[in-house]
Amino acid sequence: MMRRDVFQAISDPTRREIIQLLAGAPRHLNAVAEHFPISRPAVSKHIRILTECGLIVIKQQGRERYCHADLRPLREVRDWTSQYEVFWNEKLDALGDFLAGEPG
Repeated sequence: MMRRDVFQAISDPTRREIIQLLAGAPRHLNAVAEHFPISRPAVSKHIRILTECGLIVIKQQGRERYCHADLRPLREVRDWTSQYEVFWNEKLDALGDFLAGEPG
């Protein structure tokens, strides 16, 4: 199976909504699809992409397939964005200092 990039997976708003939905509780595939105004095959494609990057794990329970969120791959995103935290904090502090010095 091809391993997709987690950044590619979260680039789509529907996939981010699916992750949010499943972070609350596991759901079977039809329950996930019911939350979206797109076709079942379209939801399945999004779920496949999320599965390929490891953000969703699908487990068979009886006749149903349940989707479980695994948020550990998001650490890669956190680690990458954290390198910019210092940059933005410095910029926002400078803006705050500038605005504090403004009259009125």
